[in-house]
Amino acid sequence: MNILWVFAHPEPRSLNGTLRDAALTELRAHGHTVEQSDLYAMQWNPVVTPQDYAHDRARRFRVAAASSAALAAGTQAPDIAAEQQKLLRADAVVLHFPLWWYSMPAIMKGWVDRVFVEGFGYGIRAADGSTRRYGDGVLGGKRAMVVLSMGGSEHTVSPRGISGSLDELLYPIQHGILFYTGMSVLPPVLVASADRMTEIDYAAAESELRQRVKGLPTDEPIPYRSQNGGDYDRRFVLRENIEANEIGVRIHTER
Repeated sequence: MNILWVFAHPEPRSLNGTLRDAALTELRAHGHTVEQSDLYAMQWNPVVTPQDYAHDRARRFRVAAASSAALAAGTQAPDIAAEQQKLLRADAVVLHFPLWWYSMPAIMKGWVDRVFVEGFGYGIRAADGSTRRYGDGVLGGKRAMVVLSMGGSEHTVSPRGISGSLDELLYPIQHGILFYTGMSVLPPVLVASADRMTEIDYAAAESELRQRVKGLPTDEPIPYRSQNGGDYDRRFVLRENIEANEIGVRIHTER
């Protein structure tokens, strides 16, 4: 497999940097090819510019009949086009970041904002004019996984934890970005209590991460309901006969 590892931490010698290095070593040892977007090391510009919008407008009327390579070619700013090509080459994408204020760091959100533009991340039309999304985007057929660290304990992101369950916390990223663009999303890797790890804790975290990256080709993805799978009505609301007495993000996952 060709894996794209998108990394957002300002300190390469941090816990996250060390875990990233261990994961990439594991992947290469199993014969995988790894490309990396180390956003701080790249000094990635996270701010959408007027020039970005101009490039985006030039692509607005591309349709799904065009090849994915064509969608990423031509008018994009060079830094955006380079990241889109990495995504198109990848069989799997890993987003690795520390959880800051319940989300990804701004530099990674800016990577998403600038790279997943209209005509690539969204706004893709099928031949019948419908919008391709939620399991049917340009990046369909690829796998994705989130690796994150947090200072709180794993209990705080349990179903009754004070921060809300992890699947709900990551729903905007896993469902709203990765699955929206077509990728199959694997369960996340959480490194909890990151600010007070012992050597034993670190060894356990590294071992789990190594095992999870080995499973990138084969692990079962989160069974999100696809937009076109028949579970939603024409307004994209879950049909009344499905999870009839339930609400919230959990109903959008087959159980």
